[in-house]
Amino acid sequence: MQLNNIDYIVIGIFFLSMLLIGVYAYFKNQSSEDFFVAGGHLPWWLSGISHHVSGYSGAVFVAYAALAYTYGFSLYVWWAFTIGTAVIASAKIFPVYWVRLRKKFQIQSPLEYLAIRYNVLTQQLIAWVGVTLKLFDVGAKWAAIAILLNVTTGISFTYGILISGGVSLIYITIGGLWAVILTDLAQFVVQLVAGITMFVVVLNRFEGWDSVFGIWNELPSENSQLFNDPYTVGFALVFLFINFLSYNGGSWPLATRYISSNTEREASKAAYLSGLLYLIWPLILFFPMWAAPLILPGLEDPSESYGLLIQKLLPNGLIGMVIASLFANTMSMTSSDVNTISAVITRDILPVVSNKFKNKGTSLFTARITTLVFTSLTIVIAFQYDYFGGVLGLIVTWFGALLGPIAVPLLFGLIPIFKTCGPRAAISSVLAGLVAFTITKLTSMDSMALEVGLPVMVSMLVFCIFGWLLKEPVSKEVNDLEAAIANR
Repeated sequence: MQLNNIDYIVIGIFFLSMLLIGVYAYFKNQSSEDFFVAGGHLPWWLSGISHHVSGYSGAVFVAYAALAYTYGFSLYVWWAFTIGTAVIASAKIFPVYWVRLRKKFQIQSPLEYLAIRYNVLTQQLIAWVGVTLKLFDVGAKWAAIAILLNVTTGISFTYGILISGGVSLIYITIGGLWAVILTDLAQFVVQLVAGITMFVVVLNRFEGWDSVFGIWNELPSENSQLFNDPYTVGFALVFLFINFLSYNGGSWPLATRYISSNTEREASKAAYLSGLLYLIWPLILFFPMWAAPLILPGLEDPSESYGLLIQKLLPNGLIGMVIASLFANTMSMTSSDVNTISAVITRDILPVVSNKFKNKGTSLFTARITTLVFTSLTIVIAFQYDYFGGVLGLIVTWFGALLGPIAVPLLFGLIPIFKTCGPRAAISSVLAGLVAFTITKLTSMDSMALEVGLPVMVSMLVFCIFGWLLKEPVSKEVNDLEAAIANR
């Protein structure tokens, strides 16, 4: 399908606004603290919106659209509902801890405190594993947006990756976290307008508001079930735990939103806002995807369903707006990832590799260079996404399975009852989780819950056994750190 001039103008305005925001944000960065954590002055509503928007990408409209088409409502239950529940339930715990760490230890990366909590070796292991994981995760998101663009506009897969990745690379590199946050706000507005437009168009195609419930009578009965095999109760519980780890800071960019908050109360308010949005907004966003089998029956490739819906239902102009929102979703998540990963590389990895990177005067320049290099590598990975199980394989299986080994020591190291879990527990937890992940890849498993959940469960079990049964000695530094986090 060919876009007309109105569509191109809308998309062009979107990209231009992203670049202008990046230029504006450039002048707000005077140090690496500004570049990575917005100087610790992020308002709660901006932090909450950014935390929420950073959980979306074009993969939602490719991989998750395919799941909504095939398996129905269960997608909301195991994905959005578990995220919202996990974030709200812990809003007064981990967001508060992250703010205290920034204020008392001047951290700019979520991993900086690990050198005190465990040791440098543990910090480096988690840093290297996490950075490698994010290379594939971000690469999958570039691939997802390229697939959507190809379906909706005919733009080649190659150009789709280069356009979305290239624009993001520019504004993140020059603007840092302020650019990410401000573009998140703009992208959230675009996402709202486009999502509500699609929702209203699909409602009008059926019976108005009655179709919110009425479509389920016309769809296969299993599509309306809360759990639809292989997305069972067990899978939802596994994903609840994974999301508990991820959205409280196991996914480093989400920890950064809390670290950048001005006060503990503001961080908690940001968490509540993000969690509520996860409980409400996906019900509107996913509705066209759930209705897609009635509009586009018998699709051979359900991952194309959302792109085909756009072509079928929307006039020119609105198509350009929705395509811009697809860019917005992907660029929001990937830019958040890239900014935080560059903080980890700049603050945690490079100073250990070479003493010359300990010079604070060069940290802002180093931050921009690492951002540029890392983003470029993710674009290269995007061209190879088929080798890693496609977009769904990278997003759900690789990310879900590999998150636990790096998130368990990071998050549970903040909790006082795990104080006796020291370096041996942390390192063993990471390595055991990676071994478990390798086993899931080499053997055939009938249960997706087991495939995704085994690495994180093994990591958690090993961490607890080493800490509680072997009771590693607790140093004065760890006691002081725990007291600071507890605000004693």
